[in-house]
Amino acid sequence: METSAATGAPTTIRWGIIGVGNVTEVKSGPGFRQADRSELVAVMRRDGAKAADYARRHGVPRWYDDADALIHDDEVDAVYIATPPDSHRDYAVAVLEAGKPVYVEKPMARTTAECEQMNAAAERAGLPLFVAYYRRAMPRFAKVKELLDGAAIGSVQAVAIRNQQPAPIDEGGDMPWRVNPEISGGGHFVDLASHTLDLLDHLLGPIARVSGYAANRSGRYPAEDLVSAAFEFGSGVGGTGLWCYAAGEYRDEVEIVGDAGSLTFSTFAQEPLRLVRGGSEESIEAPYPATVQQPLIQAVVDELTGVGASPSTGTSAIRTARIIDTLLASYRAEHGLTFS
Repeated sequence: METSAATGAPTTIRWGIIGVGNVTEVKSGPGFRQADRSELVAVMRRDGAKAADYARRHGVPRWYDDADALIHDDEVDAVYIATPPDSHRDYAVAVLEAGKPVYVEKPMARTTAECEQMNAAAERAGLPLFVAYYRRAMPRFAKVKELLDGAAIGSVQAVAIRNQQPAPIDEGGDMPWRVNPEISGGGHFVDLASHTLDLLDHLLGPIARVSGYAANRSGRYPAEDLVSAAFEFGSGVGGTGLWCYAAGEYRDEVEIVGDAGSLTFSTFAQEPLRLVRGGSEESIEAPYPATVQQPLIQAVVDELTGVGASPSTGTSAIRTARIIDTLLASYRAEHGLTFS
């Protein structure tokens, strides 16, 4: 590894990926090659044929079907973990114990306890742990933060979240892992709401108090499909959330209310931001980048090469895990959902 004579930091980060599934095809994988001072040199998937195919299509020099082999590859400086959440803790700890920084997919893990173990491993190793809550670095949400910090809607008073979609059609076959709590920690709420809750932590500061209710209304899988919440940020801003994954239509909306106006946007779609103030409405274009994780990947590389800092870390991500655990605690207990 080449290092800077001035800072002692690496000049280039050579990445390996554990788990080259769908998320790595467009959302994240290309970002490790697009980022400055970054290279993608190795990938791993338990199905060696699929790992080899990914490496061929994306121009990656080496592939593995064994995670330990990638972790201990001397030419891999840092590892991105893109597997389902049930393996995040074990892989992250193994990478950190091998002396390498980790960038792990969201949610950080299935539970706060698993996140705590990951953070403890990072602290023992004296290495950074990053989490792919990539909306913190996206230009779309940087614009939202700019508007809020510039008092475009005055002093923020409240926020309301509404996220819903129809229940999936049961076509037989295996249950998707995203609605299998033993793998994901919950259902679509864990997968999707974690993005919005983490983004609001970034925009408005940490949530100090939360209460709520979770249920399964559709009966299609063991995870929750309805969650309602009331919460309060440390600043005193109040909030409500409703997540329904057995609804008749799609809806994705976050409204932030100030004493001089309101700002409304979607977390997952790309329609313009809607700014209302002074009796008029303004539409603000704020599209996604082609590789949605690339801005955060660049921030991670910047930190590892000593020229910047990542806005998403194990320390920030565990706050979102605590909120999710609180909202799902009763549902998990009632349905016997436990995690080792």
